[in-house]
Amino acid sequence: MKIHEYQAKELLAQYAIPTQDGICVSSFEEAKSAIDELFKTNPKLVIKAQIHSGGRGKGGGVKLASNQAEGYEIAKNMLGMQLITKQTGSEGKRVNKILITDAVVIKKEYYICIMMEGSLGCPVIVASAEGGTEIEEVAHDNPDAIITMPISPIAGLKEFHARNIAKMINIPTELVKDFVAMLKNMYRLFIEKDCSMLEINPLIIDGKNQLNAIDAKFGFDENALFRHPDIVAMRDIEEEDAKEAEAAESGLSYVSLDGNIGCMVNGAGLAMATMDIIKAYGGQPANFLDVGGTASASKVAAAFKILLSDKNVKCILVNIFGGIMKCDVIAEGILTAAKEVNLSVPLVVRLDGTNVKEGKAILAKSDLKIIAADGLEDAAKLAVKHGGNGK
Repeated sequence: MKIHEYQAKELLAQYAIPTQDGICVSSFEEAKSAIDELFKTNPKLVIKAQIHSGGRGKGGGVKLASNQAEGYEIAKNMLGMQLITKQTGSEGKRVNKILITDAVVIKKEYYICIMMEGSLGCPVIVASAEGGTEIEEVAHDNPDAIITMPISPIAGLKEFHARNIAKMINIPTELVKDFVAMLKNMYRLFIEKDCSMLEINPLIIDGKNQLNAIDAKFGFDENALFRHPDIVAMRDIEEEDAKEAEAAESGLSYVSLDGNIGCMVNGAGLAMATMDIIKAYGGQPANFLDVGGTASASKVAAAFKILLSDKNVKCILVNIFGGIMKCDVIAEGILTAAKEVNLSVPLVVRLDGTNVKEGKAILAKSDLKIIAADGLEDAAKLAVKHGGNGK
């Protein structure tokens, strides 16, 4: 789960991490009022699009306003725009909210991030003396400028860790104490809120010679959200893929892709193998969808309807290897969904494992035009044949 920048800054402030005040608005009238208020005490303002994506500045989603009239014009044009960045894809994302904040003098930019590193089984701190909008280029062109430090999940972040990082990224001596306090608070926030990532970019030294986190991103472990109703309340459904959000509500693991062969599979490993073999035979999977090992017929029906809601899907491949999940349950789910949704695309079904005979019998007795497959290879060939190559 992700949150917006204005929400990230609210969290930072709760943990005494220095950041900017600002006003988040969702209408032009609210924007005008905020601009008028902030210009009373600030000579310049920054107006930032609030979408779940990096690279907003390069896409035109971060603008500087030197007077009220300029601020009005920027806010008017930004609200409702379709912002395209490297991370949004060509379709972009609609800007429904903007954050209006004071412009600060930037004397120096740094990058600081805490994230979970699965290969190490612990949090790591990633930092650089070269923060800002070009951090991805820095990582590519000058990887030595990026330092990483694993942190023991048992011992946690110690003061000497923070001081070492301050030294490695050349924090001025007079600000080391403040940096250490800030990093320790970042780590506490990271742990207490079950974050998967906490990134501040840039962390700056401002015109008052103070540290200031002027932008931040969070990722949260969705398996731990039940412990954090305050974080769940920050969820913005409009920023999520509609099908992925619907799948999450039904307890399904779904990721939308660009292909045209819909996939419904039980088990993450089998789902990935199914997508791979579709690609191997020249097709393009439209999604990753794992119904899990103990899905009910209603859950399978929900998955089926999500697949059919994708207008790009030209064929559906159901690939079930019954273990805990029984093939007859899958068959019943397919029939239930077919009664509720007009099935207008070819349906390839490969069933094997527990209750496979019963499952095939259920489907055979139905009036659905099902294309039965013998094995995964045959299923992939049939799906590509009936769905095309996706190009």
